[in-house]
Amino acid sequence: MPRKVIEDTCIACGACAGECPVSAITVEDVSHIDPETCIDCGSCQGVCPVDAIVEE
Repeated sequence: MPRKVIEDTCIACGACAGECPVSAITVEDVSHIDPETCIDCGSCQGVCPVDAIVEE
């Protein structure tokens, strides 16, 4: 299953977007992961400094 962002925790730093190999993440007020594009590799989760990305 694709990862999801806990919006209340996300600080929109962009670290996850920079790590995503398929560009499934956009950053606005918070990060958003496109579940259709996400390949569930977990790279984004490993770089989030506030642990705002979890498995769905």
